[in-house]
Amino acid sequence: MTEPLTIEVDRGDSSLFQNLNAGSLPCLILYSGPEAGRRFDLDRGLQVVGRGADAQVLVESPGISRRHAELQVGSNSVVVLRDLGSANRTHVNDRRIEGPVVLRDGDLLRLGNVVMRFHDQRSIDALLHDRIYRLATLDEGTGVFNRRHFQDTLKLEIRRARQTGGELSVICYDLDRFKAVNDGHGHAAGDVVLRASATLVQAALLPGQVLARVGGEEFAVLLPQCGLDTALATAESLRAAVAGHAFTLPGARGAPGAPHRQTISVGVASLCDAMSLGAELLEAADRQLYIAKNGGRNRVCG
Repeated sequence: MTEPLTIEVDRGDSSLFQNLNAGSLPCLILYSGPEAGRRFDLDRGLQVVGRGADAQVLVESPGISRRHAELQVGSNSVVVLRDLGSANRTHVNDRRIEGPVVLRDGDLLRLGNVVMRFHDQRSIDALLHDRIYRLATLDEGTGVFNRRHFQDTLKLEIRRARQTGGELSVICYDLDRFKAVNDGHGHAAGDVVLRASATLVQAALLPGQVLARVGGEEFAVLLPQCGLDTALATAESLRAAVAGHAFTLPGARGAPGAPHRQTISVGVASLCDAMSLGAELLEAADRQLYIAKNGGRNRVCG
């Protein structure tokens, strides 16, 4: 029996200060380039900053070396920065570093032409930046990523896959007969189905797999380091999670909620040598989605 799903919506009215002791990590916030505002949380241990595929802090810019600098994060969250012999050098607060430097909250880092700011784990500025970045990259209706963020991440992952020879797959899905939900039960009911189904799918994904709303009832999932067979298995698990859930639609004027079963149609595609753009991979998955819909819905094609 499926347990009721609880949906929590962040309405943006909680105090930033409530999150200061929530186990946050020291971080770098990117200040330059198309991904300006992106936050990189710094886990304990060694982390390389650069544009190489093995960098933990991966920044796509021709002015930064593949292995530009190294961060050592200690058990007490002290962060030490060291240049790795980069061509364009590393600067902290406009001073070129010659050896290891202990970072302080608010330090401005310049690695080649890439500008970042360091914040410690109790920085209100980092939380504010994170709130602004979330507003720019998340879909308000569902809480998953928006189309723009998905497309930007897809470009980065294609570059990474080409550099390393790794695999990359995309899942496209939409909600079957969703218009009937809006028409028959109202847009509030449609909003519940959108949010709840997105929550179900997000819960079924692994860390690093990116879910985004790319249209009205259309969603896409980016699966780095994932071939077609694994992507098809993931897609089937998403389909089953939604089909097996008992939704409850809100009743009008305090009336009891109406039970509802929702299904999704799913298309899957993997990156191949003939594809040079992210749009081609997305279109390939979208074609498979329409094959699934034309084949009777509530199925996976790839």
